[in-house]
Amino acid sequence: MIVALLNQKGGVGKTTLALHLAGQWTRQGRRVLLIDADPQGSALDWSQQRATEGLPRLFSVVGLARDTLHIEAPELARGMDHVVIDGPPRVANLLRSALFACDLALIPVQPSPLDGWASAEMLKLIDQARIFKPEIGARFLLNRYHARTLIARATAESLAEHDPPLLAHHVGQRVVFADAMQTGRLVSEIDPESAAAREITALAAEIEAIRS
Repeated sequence: MIVALLNQKGGVGKTTLALHLAGQWTRQGRRVLLIDADPQGSALDWSQQRATEGLPRLFSVVGLARDTLHIEAPELARGMDHVVIDGPPRVANLLRSALFACDLALIPVQPSPLDGWASAEMLKLIDQARIFKPEIGARFLLNRYHARTLIARATAESLAEHDPPLLAHHVGQRVVFADAMQTGRLVSEIDPESAAAREITALAAEIEAIRS
């Protein structure tokens, strides 16, 4: 399965989610490749930081920020159980290529009206891509969710009425994710019993079940 984390709005947590999904599936014995399709190369930076810290490699990270992604990704996926694509913000041709490459597009959004407006543009791109590849799946993924805030609950309720649907499992606003990104680690390595680690485990299981 090729899963792409995509949203035209930057700062929604695509890289963090991509790395943690790849890490979770790797820990479960899956063969996983992460493609860094963001010109900023944040996933590659994380991988390099991990090497600098002397930590063992969990999965391969390759940079492929070009609009031939839909041609190259299926080849790279040979022999893999999952390929995770960390998509770019606001690079239209690259976004379209990532859409054509994937089986499932995950659209991370934060509890914010601005994220909702940006997601509307992403949905247009998905509709356009489905003209040529109708089997592309899509789901919203609520990230940095705080259940006690009105805007978070309103965002969840709004997305629940959307097509594509909202994943049942959310990821909370947690400092440990920032620590993980800075140190080249995963939250499961920092604190395997944490709420963050449990959220990633549940999220990865739900996503994998979509294509099982």
